[in-house]
Amino acid sequence: MAKRDYYEVLGLDKGADEAAIKKAYRKLAMKYHPDRNPGDKEAEEKFKEINEAYEVLSDANKRARYDQFGHAGVGGNGQGGFEGFSGFGGFDDIFGDIFDMFGGGFGSSRRRSGPQKGADLKYEFTITFEEAAFGADKEINITRHENCDKCHGTGAKAGTAKKTCPQCNGTGEIRYAQRTPLGQFVNVKTCDVCHGEGTIIEQSCEKCKGSGKIKRDRKIHIKIPAGVDNGSVIPLRGEGEPGIKGGPAGDLYIVIRVRPHEIFQRDGNDVLCEIPITFVQAALGDELIVPTLDGKVKYKIPEGTQSGTIFRLKGKGIPNIRGYGRGDHYVKVVVEVPKKLNEKQKELLRKFADEMGEDVHEQRKTFFDKVKDVFGI
Repeated sequence: MAKRDYYEVLGLDKGADEAAIKKAYRKLAMKYHPDRNPGDKEAEEKFKEINEAYEVLSDANKRARYDQFGHAGVGGNGQGGFEGFSGFGGFDDIFGDIFDMFGGGFGSSRRRSGPQKGADLKYEFTITFEEAAFGADKEINITRHENCDKCHGTGAKAGTAKKTCPQCNGTGEIRYAQRTPLGQFVNVKTCDVCHGEGTIIEQSCEKCKGSGKIKRDRKIHIKIPAGVDNGSVIPLRGEGEPGIKGGPAGDLYIVIRVRPHEIFQRDGNDVLCEIPITFVQAALGDELIVPTLDGKVKYKIPEGTQSGTIFRLKGKGIPNIRGYGRGDHYVKVVVEVPKKLNEKQKELLRKFADEMGEDVHEQRKTFFDKVKDVFGI
């Protein structure tokens, strides 16, 4: 069963502020708390649902992702959710860059030799309009670095091991004192022998040439949720580049590109299309065959349908990415005017025009009445 909308769970509007969210949560939590409803399984499930909704809506980042992507944005797609990008560096990286500009001094150091998360990867994947609407299971091929299977990522030749750097004694840093007009400062520089690693490789692995990494082609399965749009991002946790020194692997971000459709256009969760009809169909009414995402359906247009009239087919649009409801399908009918007529056809139209008379064309008559009023002609 699809999860209920979190705002609906707490009885809130989408624009509710933090105080309203907290108030609604407290009220419902007290009502359905297991201590107040012993043995009531339904109350227990509601209490869990309320807590889950509050956990997301009370967190500004999670709420923003939920508002954009629904349940998929906070872990509902089985791939860790449409969460914000991570691993691109934060305060520590910014501070470290500034620190390095000053030579790594001021009596402290920033170690670069500890475990580090692997680099994130980005992959653009094009899908059809229908796949974006209803979701799909896909496989992609990527090339990424992986730990060398011969040296297990150490970079050292089999049967050998890394040695402690004799220059820095395994610290990865070289410290030296420097006198300045402001006093003595201790400067810290990255060791130029081991490049901050603290260890050196005496005999390199023949397969990876000492890097500890090799390139591999991998097939990865991805599940595209129904309702994704052009530009949606699906993160696959741990499918990026391998971590450094035991750090976690990076993430793979699938950027969705949706191929334009020959007939349909998308507006949010609604689908739009135009259907040409003849003058006779517009005048007498007719039953049209309308293409939709669910296949062809019949729709009867009334007599006197004007060109540009839009009809609505409820619930025939794009499924909501949050897992509930669908948009609508809007059909715009456009009357086609024949460009090539033979003499007999032209004569029939002239007779038709004489038979109809000027007063019958209400819109045209009203327009020219307005022209007379404005310009006095």
